[in-house]
Amino acid sequence: FLFAENAKAPTWQRCERSRQCQSCYSLSAIEPKGKKKYPVCVKVNEKVGAIVVEDEAKGPKKFTFDAVYGENSKQVDVYNISAKPIVDAVLEGYNGTIFAYGQTGTGKTFTMNGMPSADLQGIIPRSFIDIFDHIQKGDGQQYLVRASFLEIYKDDIRDLLSKDHTKRLQIRDSPEKGIYVQDLNSIVVKSVKEIEKVMLVGNKNRKVGVTDMNAHSSRSHAIFIINVECSEIGPDGEAHIRSGKLNLVDLAGSERLGKTNAEGERKAEGVQINLSLSALGQVIKALVDGVFVPYRNSSLTRLLQDSLGGNAKTMMIAAIGPASYNLNETIGTLGYAYRAKSIKNKPIINEDPKDALLRKYQEEIAALKNQLDRKRSGGGGKKKKKKKKK
Repeated sequence: FLFAENAKAPTWQRCERSRQCQSCYSLSAIEPKGKKKYPVCVKVNEKVGAIVVEDEAKGPKKFTFDAVYGENSKQVDVYNISAKPIVDAVLEGYNGTIFAYGQTGTGKTFTMNGMPSADLQGIIPRSFIDIFDHIQKGDGQQYLVRASFLEIYKDDIRDLLSKDHTKRLQIRDSPEKGIYVQDLNSIVVKSVKEIEKVMLVGNKNRKVGVTDMNAHSSRSHAIFIINVECSEIGPDGEAHIRSGKLNLVDLAGSERLGKTNAEGERKAEGVQINLSLSALGQVIKALVDGVFVPYRNSSLTRLLQDSLGGNAKTMMIAAIGPASYNLNETIGTLGYAYRAKSIKNKPIINEDPKDALLRKYQEEIAALKNQLDRKRSGGGGKKKKKKKKK
């Protein structure tokens, strides 16, 4: 369905501050292509955190989560109750991931990005505000914040902040950095305005297109990465650094070619999108079943490896279409998210990481200060020879 641009943030979601994947759902009235209205086939019970899907052929199906929000909920509620705990954890030094999954056209990008007006802002811009508000209130702490923005288009990784944003980048793994993208730009940002500018530049380079299900369909998976390093003096009198990484993931929507009527390039994109989402589903299933996990089957699952069963606190936002027209997709998405909430992650605080840039900058500043002090005291540089008088 088409998510109205001036709509409120109709959202239903599961949120918990445990080592499990978290799920969230978006609801709205559906009118495919604006031609025909279909009856709503889902019922939300906010008090007990449950949703029931009315399936005339097989009977009602009930799914339970930590919390559910009906179509009158607001973006600020989604953020404060479900996303903010992840952002707060990153500021404490944990890794955190928030990613949106679901059928095409169900409001994933709206939930993540929102609209410019304050009440319609999504999770990503609200996280910017929280991060820099926290930094401004810090007492005796030093912070370094860096932002990166990439997309996965047809399983190729592209840097949305690069001059050549069509260049294919490689995934690497190292003991110090873990899993990372080689040559990915990382921009130092010092304010909300600066990080918003980074996101704006990246969004302009992202692949989007038109299908019968969505006039502004994302044709790639996008990951906005925020690295937050904090240095403060510990009880031992030494400076200690903790580093948190926040992955904000807007997945392209799953598609049925019979509904999108995509052809040519759009069709090829849809096939690749579905393949990567299928790989994500296989990883989730393997983690729940306790068998070998095929992380390497796609670029998406490789990049999200720490977020799925690893060192991260993760929340999954699963957007659904509540109209009977999307019954099968809705049941599939709910089942997908219900399995995902059983994943056990192992998040730890990243203390004194070897690759912390903040420590490198501190050492460089200290060295420059020492040089300056030596010069001021006359101990630095070569002494000038005195000229002999004739």
